[in-house]
Amino acid sequence: MKLLKTLVAGVALGAIAATSVVPVLAETPANMLIIANRIDDITTLDPQESFEFAGADVIRNVYNKLVNFDPANLDAGYQPDLAESWTVSEDGKTITFKMRAGVKFHSGNPVTAKDAEFSLRRAITLNKTPSFILTQFGFTAENVGETIVATDDMTLSITTDKRYATSFVLNCLTATIGGIVDSKVAMEHDVDGDLGNEWLKTNTAGSGAYTVQSWKANQSVTLAANADYYEGAPAMQRVIVRHVQESATQRLMLERGDIDVARNLNPEDVKGISDADGITVASELRGRLMYFSLNQKHEALSNPKVIEATKYLVDYEGMRDSFLNGQWTIQQAFLPQTYLGSISDTPYGLDIAKAKALMVEAGYADGIEIEVGVREAQERIEIAQAMQANFAQAGIKLNITVGTAKAILARYRARELDMYLGAWGPDYPDPHTNAATFAMNPDNADDAGNTGFLAWRNAWEIPALTEKTAAAVVENDRDIRAKMYEDIQREHQATSPFGVMFQKIEQTGLQNNVKGLSLGGAITAAAYWKVTK
Repeated sequence: MKLLKTLVAGVALGAIAATSVVPVLAETPANMLIIANRIDDITTLDPQESFEFAGADVIRNVYNKLVNFDPANLDAGYQPDLAESWTVSEDGKTITFKMRAGVKFHSGNPVTAKDAEFSLRRAITLNKTPSFILTQFGFTAENVGETIVATDDMTLSITTDKRYATSFVLNCLTATIGGIVDSKVAMEHDVDGDLGNEWLKTNTAGSGAYTVQSWKANQSVTLAANADYYEGAPAMQRVIVRHVQESATQRLMLERGDIDVARNLNPEDVKGISDADGITVASELRGRLMYFSLNQKHEALSNPKVIEATKYLVDYEGMRDSFLNGQWTIQQAFLPQTYLGSISDTPYGLDIAKAKALMVEAGYADGIEIEVGVREAQERIEIAQAMQANFAQAGIKLNITVGTAKAILARYRARELDMYLGAWGPDYPDPHTNAATFAMNPDNADDAGNTGFLAWRNAWEIPALTEKTAAAVVENDRDIRAKMYEDIQREHQATSPFGVMFQKIEQTGLQNNVKGLSLGGAITAAAYWKVTK
């Protein structure tokens, strides 16, 4: 019987129907979860510094936050965690949190509002890569003493520089940077005012379901269960995540029973195990988007007819059903499915004749020649090659430049590429994360350096759309806010120099006895504390 079960975004992998377990060559312990994953991107375990995918998985299981996501019900949105409730001031600028009583850090120290104050202030003061998630609310190292304040051991108030949608603020607090650190332990390891940063790169001081027992860079992470976790001790007393680079190796380990979960299987290996006894393949929609963009400094590429033509030169269905099979789904708007305000409109499909006609209308009947920059990742190169063949049929000669991520991104951020092909993942689970990225450009000057805005990277000057996007982030009515993002995306689809093509699906191989594993859907990271076997 085919054991392929498909999960939509936000539904835990544990929802997969059980099937009979067939004996395998090896078997992992009943109280231990062993995962194969690529974890060579982990550079730090400090929640106020970490900004990588595998690092976020570790931190989600080690640190609690003021608000968080329930891995068994991601669709419910953010829920109380260390803060059991909150209120909002009449002017909408101050959120006051009441802390959950009786929660302890791994050290045995009580979790208090003072620790929350310390952690959020620390995020601003350290000013590491993810700090923008909080500084966008007007917090600075100079004002956090007045804007992030624990008024007593159980009460924390944060005051933003202006009124924002409350959901926007709370969504940002669910990001990795919102992890609450044991202030006493961190300051015991302070060196020259670093607030324990150097020590927390390789150690942890959280209150979550797990502690880090060991981290061997590019090899493994071992987590040990926190018996005093406030939601109850996890069933998996150990979680071991092993760095396994190759899909074929992960597949072999899964088939032999050496691991419980394989997270980086390519379509070929997924197909190979989809009918295997004792193994289930699950699919979970993630937040990453694959897109191309056109530099508006290029005379031809700034022509609306040429922009439209390129969107009809992508074989969305053909790529989805061939070399991207099962691992990307068609998505043509900048908000991933499951985000507030996401739309499923797919106005574009492969239409060579229409693209040719648009090129003629644009005055480029003789064609144009452009360069596309692509990082050295196989699926992106294959997408570029497929597009190259279609573009040629409409008179667009597409020269593919393949390079390291560092090299290609450097040129993209310098606004040097004619065209860019790559992926974008949300930084936090709120629609503004991608709306600001794709539909805002506050200053289009070359020296503005607004590299965080993809519209700026492509020299797309959009004062009106920028204003609409800025208005959406301060709208507190959820339904109105959702409608604003829907309208912005439809305008973006029709006019922007962006061709959003696909949304990532993570296909995971699991032993049939693994239940309750959530990889975080499109909005957060993996959670292990509800896993059973």
